[in-house]
Amino acid sequence: MHHAQAVEMTELIGSNTSNKDIALLGARISQSQLDEMAFMKRWLELRGETTEMKMSGTDSHHAHDGHSSGAPMRMPGMLSPDQMKELKNAKGQEFDRLFLEGMIQHHEGALLMVKDLFDSPGTGQDAELFNFASDVDSGQRAEIKTMQNLLSRKYVNK
Repeated sequence: MHHAQAVEMTELIGSNTSNKDIALLGARISQSQLDEMAFMKRWLELRGETTEMKMSGTDSHHAHDGHSSGAPMRMPGMLSPDQMKELKNAKGQEFDRLFLEGMIQHHEGALLMVKDLFDSPGTGQDAELFNFASDVDSGQRAEIKTMQNLLSRKYVNK
């Protein structure tokens, strides 16, 4: 769900902004998220695990959009339904700012999940998973710096 929301956010770029920096960043984020989703699915399948998120008492659509009868299922950093609506409705520089701020929030959530994984006993025993999580960590940190630079150069105080 976390990766899918990042891809959903990047899919808004083409219709909501003409900023080439945002478009390039979005393309890179989208591709890395899709690649990571494929890795995680393959990793789970090889271990006989399910690739679907289990929702307690609700379906995944409602858990994702925050309209379930119970508490919404959101992973760390995921944008709320209201934030997603605001992003979808924004255009131009307002979209750019909301996209960057939202994606920074999203990436910081990913860093929390990686930290939780590394803090779990035995995590380092699976070299493939350790390398994957390390790559996610370094990639997210680099993209956060890029997004912070874009925010400070172009969108703050204007």
